Amino acid sequence: MLEVRDLYVGYYRDLNILQGVNMVAREGQLTAILGANGVGKSTLLKAIYGFLKPNAGAIYLKGERIDGVPTYRLIQKGLAYIPQHTGIFRWMSVEENILLGGWTFRNDKQRLRQKLEENYKRFPILREKRKQQAGELSGGQQRMVELARTLMTDPDVILVDEPTAGLAKLLSEEVYRMLRDLRDKEGKTIVLVDQEIRQALKIADYVYVLEVGRNKFEGPVEEFTDLEKAFWAG
Repeated sequence: MLEVRDLYVGYYRDLNILQGVNMVAREGQLTAILGANGVGKSTLLKAIYGFLKPNAGAIYLKGERIDGVPTYRLIQKGLAYIPQHTGIFRWMSVEENILLGGWTFRNDKQRLRQKLEENYKRFPILREKRKQQAGELSGGQQRMVELARTLMTDPDVILVDEPTAGLAKLLSEEVYRMLRDLRDKEGKTIVLVDQEIRQALKIADYVYVLEVGRNKFEGPVEEFTDLEKAFWAG
């Protein structure tokens, strides 16, 4: 579904944060990208989504090369991105925030209403709070609004950067449940960057670990959970 090949990316042409990174996100799976602060996890997502231009390497979405494609075109091709910091408009209503996700087809009123209704079925609490200012919601519910807005375009692949940063444990568990449901119930392909290693391992199918901008380990989540159990056992 999504593939990164030998990617070199940085914020300056002569200083690459990522150095030859490879990654494959398989259809209908949740792929976790783990690693310490500063190793390039978020940089990888920004490069995939077109915010950063690779200095070398290639990115493929459903077999089509997409590095260099403008971000608005990537949305149309089925790629979505949820940044680490909440991007809702606090003074707008919940429904207004969600409808912004349909901006590319804003003149198709029937499609807008259909996608909005699909989101209310996914997240019934948002229907109840649809007229409320989004800034009055809990942190977990604000993340729910972001997910709903993202799903307005019915993406095939969703890039998610540190979705529980700054959230209390109970709200974090709610966010992870939402991501798991999107994979299990709707077959979405998800790439998750996270520092909450244990929580990520609970919901991931496949794991990549980055170290200093390079691939260090990768494998099915079972290999990592076995390693973790062995570590804590002794």
